[in-house]
Amino acid sequence: MEQFLYLLASACAVVIILTLHEFAHAFAAYKCGDPTAKYEGRLTLNPLKHFDVAGLLMFILVGFGWARPVPINPNNFRHYKSGLFITSAAGIFVNLLLAFLFYPLILQVVGNLTEPNILDIFLNDFMTLFVIYNLNFFVFNLLPLYPLDGFRIWDALDRRRSKPFLFIRQYGYYILLGLIFESYLCRLLGQVLPVLEYFDILGYYLEFVINGIFRLFGMFWGLFI
Repeated sequence: MEQFLYLLASACAVVIILTLHEFAHAFAAYKCGDPTAKYEGRLTLNPLKHFDVAGLLMFILVGFGWARPVPINPNNFRHYKSGLFITSAAGIFVNLLLAFLFYPLILQVVGNLTEPNILDIFLNDFMTLFVIYNLNFFVFNLLPLYPLDGFRIWDALDRRRSKPFLFIRQYGYYILLGLIFESYLCRLLGQVLPVLEYFDILGYYLEFVINGIFRLFGMFWGLFI
């Protein structure tokens, strides 16, 4: 039963996170002058409009993934550079904000349940995963690899289209898939050869940055709780 509740909490957290992330992109684009996402039916909180099946499964299974990118036309922005930057950063900003706001709930609730019932266990798992997944999504999407948000932020800042930018634009997707596959392999084979866990590049990056953010959250909320 506890395993089922954990999977249910994980799925619920992923659905909410992906939906809010993509809605933030669509909303920001619309406010910056581009109605493309609205016309495509993406300016909505309906999760079914935002799901990418492969990205959703990756998120549930390995803790990071992606949704279906929101279509935009940067030429519609009132100010091209700022519009593209705001739209690109909107999704990950929402993820960071949600993790920040929900973090104190973990401090107050998680681990303080003496005789938890089914609902308590579900809420416990959900709140914990909601914060962790939001941070995973934030840090993962910061990678400057196409088609992640980090690359789109780079796109907004690099109008000259430098050689590194063009290289990542062409090969970034394959580099990203390679990092995900390498991380999965290191985790899988690391159970037999623990030394392989030290070669998990993506996992090390996520763990290092997320632990740093957790420390900052703890320092801030520790002043009030």
